[in-house]
Amino acid sequence: MALRRLLQGSVLPRIIGRDLAPAVAPFSTESGETIRATLFPGDGIGPEIAESVKQVFNVAGVPIEWEEHYVGTEVDPRTESFLTWESLESVRRNKVGLKGPMATPIGKGHRSLNLTLRKELGLYANVRPCNSLPGYKTRYDDVNLVTIRENTEGEYSGLEHQVVRGVVESLKIITRQASLRVAEYAFHYAKANGRERVSAIHKANIMRKTDGLFLKVCGLPLFPYF
Repeated sequence: MALRRLLQGSVLPRIIGRDLAPAVAPFSTESGETIRATLFPGDGIGPEIAESVKQVFNVAGVPIEWEEHYVGTEVDPRTESFLTWESLESVRRNKVGLKGPMATPIGKGHRSLNLTLRKELGLYANVRPCNSLPGYKTRYDDVNLVTIRENTEGEYSGLEHQVVRGVVESLKIITRQASLRVAEYAFHYAKANGRERVSAIHKANIMRKTDGLFLKVCGLPLFPYF
């Protein structure tokens, strides 16, 4: 509640006052039709956040109809997780989905909820902008970065096993295909958004085979974008 009052009373008015956020304006589609989107309210603070999002869309006049889906109480064998097949089909059908925080139940026999979404829907690129705001002192000034993380491989492969008692092993999977796919996405994003540089973040000095392959793919002369 204290954070909400801070945002409402101080931060948001300053952001809007500096034209860092657009004023609320009616939204319309070219066809005037209602947009159908899938909504996963999620767990914890998720439902509260989802309700606030719906209120914002309503005030902005966005013609949107939500299809709400919740995490199940039993594992769906078709997805091997607590997310139902119907909820994934909803996202595939609508092409638009919004997800609140999801907590994967502890235990065996099911996949992580977030990993299930990434794998089943092919959400391989995690795009995270990072910008500093004028008037708010940070360690570094004029921060304007976009991190694009590969979402389906590496440590997120979810392949683990116990070697012997007290020793576990996690497999890091890197493929040329997935590395090339996310690299192409990053270069396309950079060109479309007027960015002049793309950096490959890696640990090839230690993980010479896995990150070495990723770095090699990112350096291929296949990206005539700049």
